[in-house]
Amino acid sequence: MAIVSSASAGLRVAARATIVQLRAPGLSTAMLEKEANHLVAAVSVPVLISSRCDVVLATGAAGVNLPESDISVADARSLLGKRVVGRSVHSIDSAQQAEREGADFVIFGPVWRSASHPDTHPVGLAALTQVVRAMGIPVLAIGGVTEELLAEVLASGAAGYAAIGLFA
Repeated sequence: MAIVSSASAGLRVAARATIVQLRAPGLSTAMLEKEANHLVAAVSVPVLISSRCDVVLATGAAGVNLPESDISVADARSLLGKRVVGRSVHSIDSAQQAEREGADFVIFGPVWRSASHPDTHPVGLAALTQVVRAMGIPVLAIGGVTEELLAEVLASGAAGYAAIGLFA
């Protein structure tokens, strides 16, 4: 999953990603909707919108990824129906709660130190493996993922990874 802050960035990475997540918290709702409309219309992979169920519905995006402090997965599911609902989590408890509430996947981390979140302590590969083993839904690794670390991510049992820098 490539995490991007604009439609133009999404267009640049869509050929290398299985999913594109538009995460642009600094944009107004109108600008986010414009960017999402452009991205959804232009790429062949599913587009998720970070945190904004309203923009998902307005643009026909595939779904939403919710930060851990956002609305519940259950509330997002009631708004979005069968669309994709994911949750970013930082603990096994939060991952399991997201699964109980109906999340389709979780993004867990940061596994390694991340340039985009330099003040956040990484949880490590052992924690990723523990979360993967405890879950019945796909777990994606995030945080400091590089091409050199992809084999370790997959060896942990993770379904894949989400990244900002890897796709930049």
